[in-house]
Amino acid sequence: MAVITDEELRQRTRDLLAEVPPDRVDRVTFRGAQYDRGLAWVHFPEGKGGLGLDPKAQTVVDEVLRTAPVYYDDLAVNPIGIGMGAPTVLTYGTEEMHERFLRRIFTGEDIWCQLFSEPGAGSDVAGLATRAELDGDEWVVNGQKVWTTLAHVSNFGMLLARTDPDQPKHKGLTYFVLDMHAPGVEVRPLYQITGEAEFNEVFLTDVRVPDSMRLGERGEGWRVAITTLMNERVALGGGVRGRGQGPIAELVSVWDKHRDGLDPASRAVYRDRVTDLWIRAEVLRLTNLRARQNATAGNPGPEGSVGKLATAELNKAIYECALDLLGAEGMLFPGGYQLARPERTTLAGGSVQKTFLRMRAQSIEGGTSEVMRNILGERVLGLPGEPRVDKDVPWTEVPRSS
Repeated sequence: MAVITDEELRQRTRDLLAEVPPDRVDRVTFRGAQYDRGLAWVHFPEGKGGLGLDPKAQTVVDEVLRTAPVYYDDLAVNPIGIGMGAPTVLTYGTEEMHERFLRRIFTGEDIWCQLFSEPGAGSDVAGLATRAELDGDEWVVNGQKVWTTLAHVSNFGMLLARTDPDQPKHKGLTYFVLDMHAPGVEVRPLYQITGEAEFNEVFLTDVRVPDSMRLGERGEGWRVAITTLMNERVALGGGVRGRGQGPIAELVSVWDKHRDGLDPASRAVYRDRVTDLWIRAEVLRLTNLRARQNATAGNPGPEGSVGKLATAELNKAIYECALDLLGAEGMLFPGGYQLARPERTTLAGGSVQKTFLRMRAQSIEGGTSEVMRNILGERVLGLPGEPRVDKDVPWTEVPRSS
């Protein structure tokens, strides 16, 4: 593993900002230069966006970049590609895939989506029914996916499909990189409570996928998918902002604007709520910071579910408090309720009312809070798991509703 001091890493990042000023060049140019200098994912190998360092060194780079006149948040640029696609491609992809995909994922030139969930396989992803059948050196895929965030603007999708239905559900899956513009791929919007169609349903009809676009071995798709899912939970819940930044900063701003209009008793109650949430946000920030500093090279384990669960539940509580502070104003929806298909995921932003509605999804997307608790109980705390009667039964023999 390479040895570069924190100060040397800071200086490399300062040099990047000085030589490629992000306020004078476009996003692709700046992030391409960041990738080429190994400052995209410092724990990735040299030449692939990294420097071969410990993952914790990324916090050093991020601290400097946050001082830049223009700061690019990965979750805004390409959340699924950067947070989930790149680690999966690096781990299981060929050298040709690394060369083709990694840099363009980081720059946001290629937006990625995740094609796992189905109408009959949400929390139980391994029960999916989308089929892929080999025809020469191509796979013919038929099926339906749902809740696919950003599918309407994506260039590529991470596709999990069943290639051997006679195997138990976890063993008959194979993982592919799907060209979202291939013939037979149809994307339809699913409008959320916010009025935005951030996610979609995707229909696959005789879609041909070259075997060269397979990630991992045939039938080993579940193992590859676990890499994606573990990185997803870290991406959604493991971010480290500055102290008092993010959703808690918006709550404090709402409190500052409305506290003087409250009666003394209500002011005392809300002061305690805001203080409690600020403390919880700071504890979570420090926990994520410690987790990142203790991280080792390789893909994350089930501990990432801690941050994902805590972030989802905390953000919901923060915006519930903010909406309560607005009083009757909280019943309004500034800007109107217009149906739209955003170009990027909207984890936050806009009015408090809109963000309150959007945050309801955080305890569902990327694995529900209930699933996160099961993972923590079984894989972190070592508690006995719930009975799984279909684990070793061939998929074709598992009862299904359709």
